[in-house]
Formats: sequence, structure tokens, C-alpha cells
Amino acid sequence: MLERLRSKEKKILLKQLEEQFGFSGKLDYNFFMNNKKKIFILNKDLEIDFSKIKINSLGLYFANLEPEIRLTIEGSQLIGKNSKKNILEIGNESLADWTYGKDINSEKEFHGFVIIKNKNDFYGSGKYKDGKILNYIPKERRLKN
Repeated sequence: MLERLRSKEKKILLKQLEEQFGFSGKLDYNFFMNNKKKIFILNKDLEIDFSKIKINSLGLYFANLEPEIRLTIEGSQLIGKNSKKNILEIGNESLADWTYGKDINSEKEFHGFVIIKNKNDFYGSGKYKDGKILNYIPKERRLKN
């Protein structure tokens, strides 16, 4: 069931985005989290009384918080332009591998999750481990051969 993040919880989330990605922008949305630690965002003008309904997802799936913050493709697109660290810029060949669900090599070392960028576009996040960025694009969203 979705629960709206309180102001204090939203501040903690924004602090995590700042620490992990150097994010310094504004996210003027209502944030909700389900029991699987998935974060969803909704327009602030939309008010819903959750006491009368049970919902697992609503709005835009932004990130997963377990065990650390992992941005979705849309989450990376929302914060990417206002982020300053843990961003891996890749060329078109690596982008093709990434969108087909393959892990990509990185000569640069990172800590934790990394935003994947090609030119001016953002393609989600992956976890840095042993010289590679592990791909977390869901199978249903990957390009097929």
C-alpha cells in the first residue's frame, strides 16, 4: 500500500540524491512509497484519500530505496540535468549495449549507483562494481535483438 512521504522523509530523500548524485534542483511533487520501497511521484495539486483505497503504485515510478537509492530511467531524466557527480557519459556503442540490457565497462571508478548519460539524454542508473556498471533496466523495457 502506498504511503505519502512526510516532509521530513522527503528531506531525507533529497539529501540522499544530493549525496549520491550531487543533485541540487527542486522536485516539486508529492512523493509516495510502497511496501517494496519503491518511490512514486505525483503532481502536488492531486489530492487522494488513501484511507478508502489500497493502491500499490500510482504516478511515475521514480526510484527504489532498497538498500540504497536506485533511480529509474524517468528518475534519472528528472534529476540528471541538476546532478554533478556519479554520472557516466557513454558513447553510442556502449549505449546500444546498455539499452539491450548488458552491463558496461567503466575505466572510471564510482561508489554505488551511477547515472548513465549519452549526449544530453539520461538512461537510468546502474551499480558500479569491479570496473563495470551493472544494468538494472527491467527485461520488459530493454530493446530486443
